[in-house]
Amino acid sequence: MSRFESIDVARLRWFVAVAEELHFARAAKGLNISRQRLSQTVIELEGELGTKLFVPGAQPTQLTEDGAALLAEARELIARAEPVVEETTDGPAALRVGFVPGVTVSKWTRIWGERFPDTPLEVVGVPMGEQEAALRAGRVDVCFVRLPIDRDGMSAIPLYREVPVVVVPKDHPISVFEQVSMADLADERMQDASDIDAVSDAIELVAAGVGVAVVPHSIARLHARRDLVYRTVTDVADTEIALAWPTDRTSDLVEDFVGVVRGRSERSSRSPAVRAKSAEPQKKSATKRTGGRPGPAKNAVGKKKPAKRRGR
Repeated sequence: MSRFESIDVARLRWFVAVAEELHFARAAKGLNISRQRLSQTVIELEGELGTKLFVPGAQPTQLTEDGAALLAEARELIARAEPVVEETTDGPAALRVGFVPGVTVSKWTRIWGERFPDTPLEVVGVPMGEQEAALRAGRVDVCFVRLPIDRDGMSAIPLYREVPVVVVPKDHPISVFEQVSMADLADERMQDASDIDAVSDAIELVAAGVGVAVVPHSIARLHARRDLVYRTVTDVADTEIALAWPTDRTSDLVEDFVGVVRGRSERSSRSPAVRAKSAEPQKKSATKRTGGRPGPAKNAVGKKKPAKRRGR
C-alpha cells in the first residue's frame, strides 16, 4: 500500500493543481479557493508526510524530489478514484447535507422526504472547526454553518440568529433571574467555551462548580442536564446560522434544497439560488419570531434583571 493512499483525494487534487501550474495563485483561482487556504493545505500535507513538497522560497515555484514522486503517484490515485465515482452514480443521486453542533435539521429533512421521495438525503454531522473544509473538499454538498466563514467561492444564506446564554449550576444565585448582563457575571470565573466542538469540557467544569460558561442557546440545549440551568445574556453578540455551499457546485439538487430551507412552496418554480454576499439574515431571526429572547427555564422564579451583585 502506498504511503499516500491515506490522503484524501480532494487534497491530492489541490496538490496536483499547484504542482502542474507551479504557481499557487493560478492554481487557487482554477480551484476557486483562496490562495491562503491552498497554501495552508500544502503546509499541512507536508507536515503529515514529514517532507517538503516544494522548494522553500524558490521563484518560480519548484517541486522537490519528494514532491515530484508524490505528483506521479497522486495522478494514479486520482485516476483510480474516478471509476468509483462513476460506478456509484447509477442509482438515485443523494444530496449530502452537513450540519454543525446545535443545528436541528429534522424539519427540512422531513419536508425534503415528502417533496422528493426518490432522492435520498445523507445527513452528516460536521465539527464546527471543519465546516468550511468539509464543503471545499466535497465531503458534503451543502452545510448549515456558524458564521463567519470565508466567503471566497462560497454562497451563503443567513437563516437565523441565536442568543447567548450563561450556563450555571441550578442552585447558583444567577438561576433566579430571567436574564443577566456581563457586568452581573464580573465576579464569576468564566470557562472558555469558544471551541464549540470541545464545549462539553467547559460544561463539565461548570457542573463541578468551577465557574460559568457563555454559549449559544442551542449549544446549551444540546448539553442540557438536570444539575444545570441557562439564562439569557443581554450584552453579548448573537451567533448566526447560515446555509452554505461552494458556488461552482450549485446543482439542481442544491437549488431544490435551498428552496426547501427558504420556504418556497412545492408548486413554485425553482428560481436561481441566491449567492448571498452579505451576512444580513434573509428571514426574521428566531428571537424576533418568538417576540423576544428565549424565556427562562421552568425553575426560574425572578422576573427582573438583577442589579450588579457584590462579590461572593
